[in-house]
Amino acid sequence: MFDGRFRAPVERAVKPIGDGLKRTGLTPDHLTLIGLVLALAATIVIALGWLNVGLVLVILAALPDLLDGALAKASNNASQRGAFFDSVADRVTDMLLLGGVGWYLATEHGSHAALLPFAVMGLSALISYQRAKAESLGLQAKGGLMERAERVILLCFGLLFDTILIPILWVMLVLTAFTAVQRFVGVWNQAVAAPVVLERQAARRNRRFARRTARAHRRTELRRRRPRP
Repeated sequence: MFDGRFRAPVERAVKPIGDGLKRTGLTPDHLTLIGLVLALAATIVIALGWLNVGLVLVILAALPDLLDGALAKASNNASQRGAFFDSVADRVTDMLLLGGVGWYLATEHGSHAALLPFAVMGLSALISYQRAKAESLGLQAKGGLMERAERVILLCFGLLFDTILIPILWVMLVLTAFTAVQRFVGVWNQAVAAPVVLERQAARRNRRFARRTARAHRRTELRRRRPRP
């Protein structure tokens, strides 16, 4: 939800920062690694029960993830490898943080409470898979009430006010499940019309290929007809 509404304004806001980071010699992969290290540190302190320190580290870990795209654009260093690394790092960060919360809850509230963050983790992986699979089929599966940004924001509130951490996890669980249903229905509805859309796309590709082939053939014929010196 936040990703769709606020991505463009956020990208405009962080663009000058990306231009500044370009002069430091850092690369987007460096920022991704820094974010992973900070997420690991946050996981450890959350598991030990230092939730407020964990909150600060979670916020710090989110900053490199916010800025790596701006740096990639500023340095003209965007690549498929970097996008893949960033996406995988996001999933690893989610697992680390929720694992740290699970450890903390198991210590303070028993093993049953620890199941909550792992349930959120499982549903988060499901909606990520839905998007990846849909895009591999030429469809879209973005959006929903509980995307990654919303989960991080709610987790920060839970770390700030530890008395509501468990209720917040329940809210995350319900809304993440609802998001999974939203994405499934959206992809299902797209897939009904997908054969027609794909057929039209294939026809356009064939026409473009035919035009390029015809132009190449004409250029070849013209070269053949030119008088030789």
